Amino acid sequence: MTYLIILALLVLAELLYFRIADHFNIIDKPNERSSHSSIVLRGGGVIFSLSMIAWMLLMCINGENSIVLEYLPFLIGLMLVAGVSFWDDVKSLPDSIRLVVQFSAMALMFWSMGIMHWNMWWIVILASIVCVGATNVINFMDGINGITAGYALAVLLPLALLNKDLAFIDSSFLVVAIIGVLVFCIFNFRPKGKAKCFAGDVGSISIAFIMLYAIGRLVVQTQDITYLIFLLVYGIDGCLTIVHRIMLHENLGEAHRKHAYQLMANELKIGHVKVSSLYMLLQLAVSLGFIYLCPDSMAAHWGYLVGVALVLAVAYVLFKKKYYHLHEEYLAGLKKS
Repeated sequence: MTYLIILALLVLAELLYFRIADHFNIIDKPNERSSHSSIVLRGGGVIFSLSMIAWMLLMCINGENSIVLEYLPFLIGLMLVAGVSFWDDVKSLPDSIRLVVQFSAMALMFWSMGIMHWNMWWIVILASIVCVGATNVINFMDGINGITAGYALAVLLPLALLNKDLAFIDSSFLVVAIIGVLVFCIFNFRPKGKAKCFAGDVGSISIAFIMLYAIGRLVVQTQDITYLIFLLVYGIDGCLTIVHRIMLHENLGEAHRKHAYQLMANELKIGHVKVSSLYMLLQLAVSLGFIYLCPDSMAAHWGYLVGVALVLAVAYVLFKKKYYHLHEEYLAGLKKS
């Protein structure tokens, strides 16, 4: 019943945000780099941060003040990145400001995990670089209807299943996070032209922060970094696309449509829901295979991670070699017009 109340309140909060966004003209206008063709409300992903506020209030009402204090640095970090990302959605901010805030938020996240120690300074620095990089890759991957919400479910659901045995995070944290994603799905996991809202940077950055926190707690407790496999599908597409753009001598700060999912949705005209579902199901298959099929040993975990990564990387390269010419034709058409 408590979770149903949270679900209802979050739906109402999202609807209220739509009225605010409409009033203040917080919209996403399509351009030649976009995968949508109509004006849509931006920033609907604010619901992810609101779901964590709802979780905190739930803990306070239940008298779980010690849990709130333990998670408080993370929650402050989340509000920092969400606030700056929302402002960036409304009025573009310099990259330097966003990066400073993201690194500061990561420090708060690590504090909440209990790893902010001077004797671990090199681990914290390396982890900060990896997490900020992963956050921005997840942000880059937010380009079609449903992909952010679908992929978030593909990450959070396996974590919830794993948490039953390992108890690396408060179970209600994951449940409320999943509820927030489901609320967003109602308005975004729709065919092209049918979405009520987009996540915006506030949504993609916030859900990345939430997922990284949950995975980070799992890694800290198990001392097993291979659990980053829960982000592998995004990681392969995001990182290899960056490599491709570097090879093309492109400015990485400029918008583009070179991700594999963008080629599917734009050049191959595959529906947004189908492409988003493909990424979601692929990550679910990888994660559930890791949990239930892979032997519980470090060697097996690394073997599974490297093997699946190689398969996905080869599939990405072959896909690009076969269909990237369609994107080049699209770019040539833009230059002519």
